[in-house]
Amino acid sequence: MKVGILGSGDVAKALAGGFLKHGHDVTMGTRTPAKLAEWSAKNPKGRIASFADTAKFGELVVLAVKGTAAMDVLRLAGAANFSGKPLIDVTNPIADAPPVNGVLKYYTSLDESQMERLQREFGSARFVKCFNSVGNAFMVNPQFKGGKPTMFICGNDDAAKKIVSGILDQFGWETADMGKAEGARAIEPLCILWCIPGFLRNEWAHAFKLLT
Repeated sequence: MKVGILGSGDVAKALAGGFLKHGHDVTMGTRTPAKLAEWSAKNPKGRIASFADTAKFGELVVLAVKGTAAMDVLRLAGAANFSGKPLIDVTNPIADAPPVNGVLKYYTSLDESQMERLQREFGSARFVKCFNSVGNAFMVNPQFKGGKPTMFICGNDDAAKKIVSGILDQFGWETADMGKAEGARAIEPLCILWCIPGFLRNEWAHAFKLLT
């Protein structure tokens, strides 16, 4: 699959490496190509391009940027370039404020998620919330003593979620589908919960597991 990844930070690079590892064709989109010079040298099969060209290239688009930048990056990418495409939203609405007793501050409420805002702005994209509830070191084929961890996803388009579930299977995850876009109101705060042990005790090596 042709995968366009919007972003140049650690999350974007981790996911790009995962897609390359599993045989996908990857282009990374950035405003600052110099940020990806080292990554590009280590991953010669990957390409670097503008946000717009990356979105146009991808059959699947991944939004992996700081939450506060998400809307602007998608505008720069151009709605027409990702219209009708599955779009994995990895972002979290983390405010520019320090955690309080290990708890991050969000700029959204429990009645409206970041992904719902993005979906409303870019109605023709097929958003799927995914990869936001674990650190980048564990996004691709994580190994835990308790077995495969669970990745919670949601989105309005079932076909897009099926594609993302296939990626998650490749990446070593079990998928738990939490329904439509409104499910992001519950999935996005999982990042807050995941980070608390890290901020309080410097424990970052964990993931969620749904037991049935």
